Order: sequence, then structure tokens, then C-alpha cells
Amino acid sequence: MSIGIGIVGCGMIANFHAKAIADAQGAHLVGVTARRPDAAQAFAQEYGCQAYATLDEMLADPAIDAVSVCTPSGHHLDPAVATANAGKHVIVEKPLEITPQRCNQIIQACEQNNVRLGVTFQSRFHQSSQLMKQAVEGDRFGKITLGDAYVKWYRTQEYYDSGAWRGTWDLDGGGALMNQAIHSVDLLLWLMGPVVQVSAMADTLTHERIEVEDIVVATLRFANGALGVIEATTTAFPGALKRIEISGSNGSAVLEEEDIKQWDFADETETDKQIREEMQGKTQTGGGAADPKAINHVGHMKMFEEMVAAINEGRPSMLDGHEGRRSVEVICAIYESAKTGKIVSLNQQ
Repeated sequence: MSIGIGIVGCGMIANFHAKAIADAQGAHLVGVTARRPDAAQAFAQEYGCQAYATLDEMLADPAIDAVSVCTPSGHHLDPAVATANAGKHVIVEKPLEITPQRCNQIIQACEQNNVRLGVTFQSRFHQSSQLMKQAVEGDRFGKITLGDAYVKWYRTQEYYDSGAWRGTWDLDGGGALMNQAIHSVDLLLWLMGPVVQVSAMADTLTHERIEVEDIVVATLRFANGALGVIEATTTAFPGALKRIEISGSNGSAVLEEEDIKQWDFADETETDKQIREEMQGKTQTGGGAADPKAINHVGHMKMFEEMVAAINEGRPSMLDGHEGRRSVEVICAIYESAKTGKIVSLNQQ
């Protein structure tokens, strides 16, 4: 059956959710609610849906089967829990929340109410990401020794000044790492597996009037024994596409947004040459490197379709709360290390 979805919050990312829902098979946009009623009315008019005065009013509508939470990061908890308590399924824009403890509360509410929970990590649905995952699971890298993520983006001072919540610990949950690089952190964990130790340094070097970092460098030890690096910044003019690099005893591969820039394995297969040829030039946008609006909604659409399938099949989403929590836990450990100057150990499973 087609799943009726409501959106709470109508900032920039809500537009991508609305477009994705419209194009997703098995889903349709029912309505929107926001802190500012005039903004919700304008959003509803643009996307041909209903504006609700409050979240409670939206949750009371039987046409709403699920709610997509597009509020500032540190305001995900309350609407997500309220949605679960109303017996509706929950979709949350990244990050799931800004601490592992707040993530746990959302996960618990969804499990107690037997509703599905999905987190928006649309980069997992890129063909290039899927090919990297298949190579890892097929043991093509041999003994994996390195897993690295590089997010060298650029944000103007005006970007941070454009919203009072931007660049704050309470609502943004962090800076370049929590807000911008979390997609790459999620991909790295998805490909490499759990992290057991981190060591990091962070600073605010070029932006003013923000509480959070605009540059961070972390070293990682994964449970599989491999080491890795995460570099994230919003100070790197003019901004570059995000990169994931995996190296091992039998192969190396480099993922740059939707492109595969390197694909070399000791045991060459018939499809490797084809992958090298066809997986170039796939990225059709700026990937958000300099402009957060310079993305498309195809990944979001695929995420909504996967969530619809999970709801209809009565199974957890591939991007459920436990998946969403993993990146937040690693990021918070990196912040702790940067603050204390100490190596921080994790118990990721």
C-alpha cells in the first residue's frame, strides 16, 4: 500500500524530502508542520499538501502513516518520540540525534511502539557505494589495512550566520564532522565495520561566531585491525567532493562522491575494467562540497522506497536506528578525544 508521509520542519532539507517522497514508489506526501505556521503554509502550497498547525494535529490524522523529521539536529528527539508514541513510523534526517543517549531514546520509543525507524544516509544507495560494499564483502581487498574518509568542504560565514541553530552544540551537535562529514563517517563504518579506538584534534580556524569546529582530523583503529583517518573541514575553498579510500593486501579502491576513481585488485575479474570505465563522471552535482543545496534527491528517493518496503514487509529498515547511532557514537568519541587530548575507546558491535 502507499504510505502517507508527513514532514515536520520545513528548512532547506525538507524540500529534498518532499521531492523524494513525490518520486518514490509507494509513498505520497500528505502534509507538513513547522514552528512557523506561515512557513508551513508556503511549503504546503508549493508541494500540494496540507499544512498542520501542530505536530499533534498531524499525528492525529489517520492519513499519516509515517513522519519525516527535518528539524535541526538537536531537535530530532521530541518529534521522533512523539511520532513513535502515536503509532506512526519514523524517518529522521541525519544525524539520528546529537548524542548516543538521545539516539537510544528514539530507538527505544520506536521498538516499544513496534514502528519502523529509518535514518537518512542516502549515499549508501549510490551505485558506486554499493560496488564498494560488494568488494568488501567479497574479500577482494584481502587483509584490509586502511580505511579513510576525506571531506574537504567549504562553507561561508554567511552560511553559519543564516540560522541561529547553525554552529551550536545544542542544536547542530557539532560542526564539520557532525553536520557535513557524517555521511562519510556512515559510509566508512558501513564498509569497514566497527571502530574501537579514536584519537583526534579539532579547531575553529576561519569562521566566527560559532561554537563548534570547522576542522577536525582523527585517527581510527577498527575492530578488524585496520587503521584509518577521518579529515573533515568547512574551510577548504572552493570545496572538493568527499572521498572514501580503502586499501588492503590484495587491492585498493577510491570512491569520490558517486564516482569510482581507483579500482585495482590483484585478482582481476571480467567486470573490473567495465567498472573503471563506467563509474567515472557519475557525479552530476557539487555533492554539497561548497553549496549544501548542490545535491539531488535521487538518494533520498531510494531511501524512502527502502523505508516503504520495510514498513510493508514488517522488517527493520536497512538504515534503522542502530545503524544511525553508530556514526553519532564515533563522532562523539572523536569530539571527546579532541577535547581531552586522550585516546578514546569504544565498544561498538
